[in-house]
Amino acid sequence: MKGSVKQVFAILVLAGLIVTVLVLSRRSQGTQDDWQDLNAEESLQRFGFHLREVSKEIGIDFTHEAPTLDAKLDAIMPIIASTGASVSVVDFDRDGWPDLYVVNSGEGSRNRLYRNQGDGTFKDVAEEMGVADLNQPGTGVCTGAIWGDFDNDGYEDLLVFKWGRPELFHNDAGKGFTRVTERAGLPKWVNANSAVWLDFDNDGHLDLFIAGYWPENLDIWHLSSTKIMPESFEYAKNGGRKYLLRNRGDGTFEDVTEKMGIASTRWTLGVAAGNLCGTGHPDLFLANEYGLSELYANQDGKRFVEIGWSSGIGRAPKSGMNASFGDIHNQGRFAVYVTNVSEMEYLLQGNNMWVPEEGRFGLETRYQNLANFLGVETAGWSWGAQFGDLNNDGWLDLYLVNGYISADRRQSYWYDYSKIAVANRSIIYDAKNWPALRGRSLSGYQQKCLWINQGGKYLNVAIPVGVSDAYDGRAVAMVDLWNRGVLDVVVANQKGPLLVYRNTVAKENQWIQFELEGSRSNRSAIGARVRLFWNGQQQMQEVSGGNGHASQNQRRLHFGLGKDPHIGRAVIEWPSGQTQTLLAPEVGKLHAVREPQ
Repeated sequence: MKGSVKQVFAILVLAGLIVTVLVLSRRSQGTQDDWQDLNAEESLQRFGFHLREVSKEIGIDFTHEAPTLDAKLDAIMPIIASTGASVSVVDFDRDGWPDLYVVNSGEGSRNRLYRNQGDGTFKDVAEEMGVADLNQPGTGVCTGAIWGDFDNDGYEDLLVFKWGRPELFHNDAGKGFTRVTERAGLPKWVNANSAVWLDFDNDGHLDLFIAGYWPENLDIWHLSSTKIMPESFEYAKNGGRKYLLRNRGDGTFEDVTEKMGIASTRWTLGVAAGNLCGTGHPDLFLANEYGLSELYANQDGKRFVEIGWSSGIGRAPKSGMNASFGDIHNQGRFAVYVTNVSEMEYLLQGNNMWVPEEGRFGLETRYQNLANFLGVETAGWSWGAQFGDLNNDGWLDLYLVNGYISADRRQSYWYDYSKIAVANRSIIYDAKNWPALRGRSLSGYQQKCLWINQGGKYLNVAIPVGVSDAYDGRAVAMVDLWNRGVLDVVVANQKGPLLVYRNTVAKENQWIQFELEGSRSNRSAIGARVRLFWNGQQQMQEVSGGNGHASQNQRRLHFGLGKDPHIGRAVIEWPSGQTQTLLAPEVGKLHAVREPQ
């Protein structure tokens, strides 16, 4: 009797949840419908900015290609080969104009390095720079790239992670790239979907973290067995191992993963590094599919301790795909945004906005999930997401891309997908047991989300500000492409075009930017923080070595300031432990700051 009562109660709770989500969804859609006809000028007046897609106009014409893996996987190939679209930002030649690197994933396909010409247009120079032809048979295919100056010579070097052999390229003073993979001592094969540069021991040399997704001993093009899938949709631990590679300072790296206490073999799709626990050393956040997120707290650069369960972020299994950090409340601490899956009638995981509790640091760090309260919980099959102040009002907004497989609009794979998701381990684990996709869609053709931050709560304004594409989005990067003091948005789509949204911002909203360069710290200044104090408030940002999903924003830090800003000071916290204060830095200017010797 008790069991049946519990079952009825559970059904009622679930039904109530579905009704609530439906109501919220209809309210949101109704608001969006009311705004659909806003033109650019009206969007500027109402929200302070407007986005316009301009890729073809500026010389960017790229469409991502997916790989074709072992024929044993043909029945569900779009599900297996569903990642790889990636974009990262770099000024590889140090001419002051940000460039874009885009990876392709089809066998034999070419990556692109779009050099910013400084006249509003871009030119692909990947071939002449030696970083185009990285998808050769037998070496795997590219799934993403991140930039960091690992030898401190002043030029950003390139790490391309793959389902296959990771590749490291030394930047030869912006004139070309030299492949140094073997000399550097990188692993021979990692089936990775994410990686990040960080200086985990703050010794002034950038280290590297590469997160395996599939097991590292798996060649997905030559399978002896189809037993390669996750062992569970909730607690899978049969994914790829992780690699923490310490920079020796002589151009080589050593694998210190086990020594430093990192033992995860979960299915990682997003990784980010930053000083979350307040100890002065970068921690690692892993967003994992088919299971729990993980937070590795850095213990003074000597060891990492996994505190996901105790911190609160690792208690509910979901489908983590993205990890992005943002000071969303202007309180000087990072919230962590993790994307998951929500599909009406089938799966309502909801995205997570992990907000830190006050007064808890180090191993005592605790988080609360406020995604529902803030209005950023439900966004379809969510992938990459980034924080950035798109209207320069002084608050960090949030751009999210979504959509899994857009195929036949009239047929859905969700029913079959839900059946395999609840099967036992022996069934899930073997790909031959998965129902054939047969051209059906799975959470396809989804409208993207762009939430503006209204002083701590969010409002979705994607359609009225110009974002209406329905491609299968994967990665997002924010960058001031034309050095105008506004953040533009670049989106990489799976089997779709690279989109560049040029931003126009209301003139009354002011801005300031900082370009940092380390001396005692790593020269890329990855891990350096700027705390900006103006008009009685503050905001903290940190230079990142890669974040979101398979993406990397611009190196420089961009702060929107709103109207009539009066800046008191900018406090820079360098990874070396040194603190530098700039009094009343000038508004409307990019400040290049080198760490004092």
